[in-house]
Amino acid sequence: MDNSAAAALKEAIISDILRRMFDESLPRIKSCLEKLSTEQVWWRPNENSNSIGNLVLHLNGNIRQWILSGIAGEPDLRKRPSEFSARQPMDTKTLISLLEKLHQDTYPVIRHIRLTNLLEKRSVQIYEETGVSILIHVTEHLSYHTGQIAYITKMLLDSQVHFYDDSILG
Repeated sequence: MDNSAAAALKEAIISDILRRMFDESLPRIKSCLEKLSTEQVWWRPNENSNSIGNLVLHLNGNIRQWILSGIAGEPDLRKRPSEFSARQPMDTKTLISLLEKLHQDTYPVIRHIRLTNLLEKRSVQIYEETGVSILIHVTEHLSYHTGQIAYITKMLLDSQVHFYDDSILG
């Protein structure tokens, strides 16, 4: 593959990841949060299930660990167990602020990743991952939990979340 093809492939991958994360998943989570009360955001059906609030804390910790520590080389400050054990509800505005700060901190790291960094191996958690693998992990992990948050929101409100304009989808 010549340099221009490699650069075009890199740009396609990065553009799609940015769209999936920052134009789709994070706005959908924010939309769900805006529809719910603090009590609903922290509701959990049982002790073995997560609340939306816990999932937001978990995504914040995971994405920061994989992108800021894994790709940008910042210190890994994550305390994963606290993401799931939190029972002192943060209000919805605070959780939305966490997501906005996450966007602000991680978007430029992803947007400006160099082609050589996509193939470079680095340690994240107990894994040795390439930059491509890190970006795929973060994108699919965020999407997975976005679906859970949407499902819980639909269940609590007994309504659709309206992520799509069904009139144009046919």
